[in-house]
Amino acid sequence: MHYEGNIIRPPSEAGSILLQVTVGCSRNKCTFCGAYKGERFRIKKDPVIMEDIAFAAAHCQRQRRVFLCDGDALIIPQKKLLHILQQIKRQLPWVTRVGAYANCKSLKMKTLDDLETLKAHGLGILYMGLETGDDITLKKINKGATSKEMIQMGQKAKAAGIKLSITVLLGIAGPSRSDIHARETGRVLTAIDPEYVGALTLMLIPGTPMYRDFKNGEFFLPEPEDMLKELKTMIDATELSKGLFHANHASNYLPIKARLPKDKQKTLRLIDEALTGRVALKPEFLRAL
Repeated sequence: MHYEGNIIRPPSEAGSILLQVTVGCSRNKCTFCGAYKGERFRIKKDPVIMEDIAFAAAHCQRQRRVFLCDGDALIIPQKKLLHILQQIKRQLPWVTRVGAYANCKSLKMKTLDDLETLKAHGLGILYMGLETGDDITLKKINKGATSKEMIQMGQKAKAAGIKLSITVLLGIAGPSRSDIHARETGRVLTAIDPEYVGALTLMLIPGTPMYRDFKNGEFFLPEPEDMLKELKTMIDATELSKGLFHANHASNYLPIKARLPKDKQKTLRLIDEALTGRVALKPEFLRAL
């Protein structure tokens, strides 16, 4: 496989064939993210991608899923992306699902018909970073989209029959907008109604604008207890028809895996127990990205 730079994939794609079709991220401007800093975004050439698919056909016959790396594979022009999916289906017929990262920009560039065609050729899930539903915070972290646009693009992916996994960030709004961030994020998640929600806890990365703001006293991280209160408010404000809300990433203080709406009240009680000290939080030294 021809891997370049940082290879980032969702935790749920740990057992997947990692096919790198782009290098870096098409936006790469979010203030909190240091994953692709200094990496110029580009789409890889067809011969390299086809060689990697052939390698997977020969050596990856036990894996049933493919994840298209890196930061935003959906940005690839429709004709080229469709060709990649067709070759995966032809050369890796045992693969049951292809996944990729997406953002508002890439989803805007695809029509509903485009997305339905990609779905028909194996694209089964998209991973989208919402981070927050609070428009003021979205602008401050330079996400490049409003909450209205996030809802519209998420709903378009869902309308095409593609499963959606949305990431949100606890602590991203700081202490002053924590409650607003939690409630507005719940509002947006409810409107999109994704199959999966993954809540991560913000960890500051040296070299990022947000880290510099933190060092300069212009941004403050909420305390662990306040992060938990934020999570509780967010879950309480989120109504999913049959979605899985999980906060079991290595960055989180309290591992949570809840099927909503069935597990909502039980999960809220678990957070209350953690807030009163009856359930232990993850020690700081065990947290990681």
